[in-house]
Amino acid sequence: MSDKPVIAVVGGTGSLGSGLARLWAQAGYQVVIGSRSKEKAKAVARELGGGTGTVRGDDNRGAARAADIVVLSVPYSSHDAILDEIKADVAGKIVVDATVPLVPPKVAVVHLPEAGSPAVVAQRVLGPEARVVSAFHNVGAKKFQGGEKADCDVLVFGDDPAAREQIIELAGVVATRGIDGGSLANSVAAEALTSVLIAINRRYKVAGAGIRITGLPAPLEG
Repeated sequence: MSDKPVIAVVGGTGSLGSGLARLWAQAGYQVVIGSRSKEKAKAVARELGGGTGTVRGDDNRGAARAADIVVLSVPYSSHDAILDEIKADVAGKIVVDATVPLVPPKVAVVHLPEAGSPAVVAQRVLGPEARVVSAFHNVGAKKFQGGEKADCDVLVFGDDPAAREQIIELAGVVATRGIDGGSLANSVAAEALTSVLIAINRRYKVAGAGIRITGLPAPLEG
């Protein structure tokens, strides 16, 4: 039996969620795709897993219930409702919130919600029983379309240092490296930065601008 955690990707039928799921499955993690439609989740799981059995699909609650780590990759408009939906199934687990507060049609303009950072809201809604970590905001979904690691850094935030370290390790599977960005409150900077990167993509006509943090040792090749 693998000693790797089981990862649920709630919202795993979308571009970012499915890209993360594909790379973690390729690295040997068991992945559960979560969706409001169990049949849609199963269909995406079959496509991503390629018959290997490393990826399966379920509804959101079923996916969250089956996992050790739950990654939330959902539109901002659905964020709070899905938190309420999975709350009973994530006690004691790491919940990784990748939600960005984009407000269509002006997604290239930073929007700071009155309720605050989605990750901070997630911790408030889920309560102290959940270990909320915030990550993967600044990795463009298109970077994963080829099934290869993204050539950028991933900022990771959280108030639980051990949970942060675990997600930094997972980030290194799908991107150049994960970098500790400090407390959960700092997540608002990365959430806002996504709109800046979208504006850069449009201005320079590129598919997925990312970030790299300089001044740190080069990541180890793995």
